[in-house]
Amino acid sequence: MLIQLLRKEIRTCGKRRSEISRATGIDEAALSRIFHGGSCKAETVEILLKYFGYEVRKKKGK
Repeated sequence: MLIQLLRKEIRTCGKRRSEISRATGIDEAALSRIFHGGSCKAETVEILLKYFGYEVRKKKGK
């Protein structure tokens, strides 16, 4: 679910993968894998979520 969200953000944000790579420090190859349907490390997910303005937090009562 998070990977699909990131894939959509990469496709629709209006920035090239090279720009995202420079801004986040994530290798372009990793961004390409995500873009083309592959997986990535949890750390990469966390960095990209933050870059695109998302926050992951635990729901209360769980």
